[in-house]
Parts: sequence; C-alpha cells; structure tokens
Amino acid sequence: MLDITKVNIEKAAKIIKSAKHVTAFTGAGISVESGIPPFRGDGGIWGKYDPKILDLPYFLANPLDSWIVIKEIFYEFFGKAKPNNAHKMLAEMESLGWLKAIITQNIDNLHQEAGSKNVIEFHGNSKILVCTNCGNKELINKINLGKLPPKCEKCKSLLKPDFIFFGEGIPQNAYQQSQSEVKNADVFILVGTSGSVIPASYLPFEAKKNGATIIEINPEKTNYTDEITDVFIRAKAGEISQQFIEALNTKNND
Repeated sequence: MLDITKVNIEKAAKIIKSAKHVTAFTGAGISVESGIPPFRGDGGIWGKYDPKILDLPYFLANPLDSWIVIKEIFYEFFGKAKPNNAHKMLAEMESLGWLKAIITQNIDNLHQEAGSKNVIEFHGNSKILVCTNCGNKELINKINLGKLPPKCEKCKSLLKPDFIFFGEGIPQNAYQQSQSEVKNADVFILVGTSGSVIPASYLPFEAKKNGATIIEINPEKTNYTDEITDVFIRAKAGEISQQFIEALNTKNND
C-alpha cells in the first residue's frame, strides 16, 4: 500500500532543497504537542476562561481580575511547557541552512527555547512584560507575581504581558519583517495553523500570490489545504520530525 505521508515528506524535502528562501509559519497546533491547548475549538482556553481578560480596555479597568487569570494561564500552566520535536525540527532545519526564518503566531517562546534564532513573533511574547505607561520592558523571570498586578520598576505603573491583546495592533517590526518574508520566500511551510486568526491568516495567501510553494503539515485539513496548499503532509509535525529531517539529508532526493 502506498504510504502517502512518506511520499509527501519526500516531495516536500525535494522542494525545500531546491529552494532559495524557505520560511515557516506556525500556529497554536505546533505547541499542542508541548501540552499547550489552543485558544479556540474543542478543549480550547476560551472554553474555560472568559476572553475578556485579554480585552485591553477591560484589562486597564480591571487589572487585578485580569492578572489573576493571566498568571494562571500563561505563567503557571503554559510556563511549564517545553519545546517538542516539531520545534526542534524547525530549529535543526535553520541550523542546517534549510530554513531562513519562522513567523509564529505563538507567544510561548518555545521556538527560541528549541534553538531557533530568526523568529518573528507576530503576536508578541509572554515571557516579556511591558509598562502600560512608559513602555519599559521586563523579563517575566525578574518579576514577582506573588503581588498582583505587577508594577513597573521605573514608573510604578501597570505592567502587561508583551503580547497582543484584543484591541491592539500587530507590532510594527513583526509586521514589516513578516511582509519581507512573504515577498522573499519561494517556499512557505505551514505548521500547526488552521488559518482562523486574522490578520496573520492572510500571510500564506500573500506568499502564494508572490509565487511561493506552500507545504502544509497539519493533522487535519485547514482553511489553506484546498485553497493554496501544494504539498499536504497530514500528520502531527512532532511525529514526523525525524523522518522529515532524514528526507532533507538524503542525497537521492536532490
């Protein structure tokens, strides 16, 4: 019987090895294998918690209420997560020269912890706090979350996690860097993203319009699969990571 997953991995590896500029685009699904649930859908965070805690006006008006839940979700629960084989696969691809950059919608810092160097954080990073008044930034591991809400060391104003809340725009640098990748990439690898979060979800479509070949690694079909995906590897990225790296390192794929 034909192993379609193996065939598509080898096809994807061949495309990547003949490419000039490969960019990865990751979403919540890549971190599910690290024990971090997605925000939406079955078993999602917003099924248990009220998303208003990340609504910027609500947060500013009710910082203590918001911070109690933020601490529980992002620093007690998510904070224990470690990079999985999918994160490590992308880091290895970068170190071997196959991958130029990762655009991630995730805020968990797991790509960096896995060893990836060029990570564009489209939605920010939970490991950093930013002052709502003076803009001073602090690493979360330097902050005592035993006393909530945390305050800025410089001006004593309210600190918030340095990721995008509802009502905030995409960070300018991240947006510009992402647009550069969309223009330069001749291969775009989608990992663990369903294409449901706007405006991040537009990036693969823009890359496709610019001529990029779309490789998708997801356990189920997504908003991209039938629209723009050229090679669909139907699997969890962590489970095929070793096979993927081996295919890239096999000479007969050239």
